[in-house]
Amino acid sequence: MTLGHCLCGAVALEFDGAPNGVAHCHCDSCGRNCSAPFPTFRGLSDGKWRRTGTMPRTFHHRPGAGRMFCPTCGSPMAFRGDRWPGDIHFYAASLDDPAAVTPGLHVNWAEHLPWTALADGLPTE
Repeated sequence: MTLGHCLCGAVALEFDGAPNGVAHCHCDSCGRNCSAPFPTFRGLSDGKWRRTGTMPRTFHHRPGAGRMFCPTCGSPMAFRGDRWPGDIHFYAASLDDPAAVTPGLHVNWAEHLPWTALADGLPTE
């Protein structure tokens, strides 16, 4: 079992099994949500995770897409979109041990910031 939480610890999560995938997302929406060049997500199917703390709030920034965050400290926790029914994408940085996951690709590379120079050799899409 893998554990995760927000900055203040109010939103706590438990994860079972391996993620469906781990990727860096370079879309403008993700960058703005995190105030970072790009976040790293681990995708999980519903039923492979559970909330053990406070219920996160959800901000629906466009139809069919919602971003979950801690109502106390504001930490971004997850993204859910209609494009991936039955899946949710948790921010890898919310894990108790973020180094335990290994990203496999960069998504939305067409939106990456031009000053982001990466030499990790991961595929882009």
